[in-house]
Amino acid sequence: MSESQASILLVEDDYLDAMSVERELRKIKVMAPLHKAKNGREALAMLRGEPGTPKLSPLPTVVLLDINMPRMNGIEFLQEIRRDPSLSNLNVFIMTTSNEDSDRHAAQDLRVSGYIVKPLSFDSFGEGGSGIDSFSLFLDLLKMKPQ
Repeated sequence: MSESQASILLVEDDYLDAMSVERELRKIKVMAPLHKAKNGREALAMLRGEPGTPKLSPLPTVVLLDINMPRMNGIEFLQEIRRDPSLSNLNVFIMTTSNEDSDRHAAQDLRVSGYIVKPLSFDSFGEGGSGIDSFSLFLDLLKMKPQ
């Protein structure tokens, strides 16, 4: 998949956290289009092209998903997309300030690609065991990040 086809959907209700993600992606030179939704409801509308909302086409390569949001939280969003045959295979990375095992298990049961504890920082590349390492590897595999 080429970078021109790749895109990211950021589902984050906190403006400062969203800005942080944008800054960190620029830092590592990920230039794929970044679409933003403020909660799970808005993200679903974008993915499905619900009336009044333009459909994301093609679907995003990666979804960066906050767990704690109003209207529809990250776990509810994951449950909904995993039930939808046209969205069930989306690659989703959870981003949260929570380091709770219950959140991790709920996310893992819903087939997330990775789990990133905020504040998001890509400065820890190469350090063993970091959730960011799996994200970096995933971006490399998708060729979204220059070699």
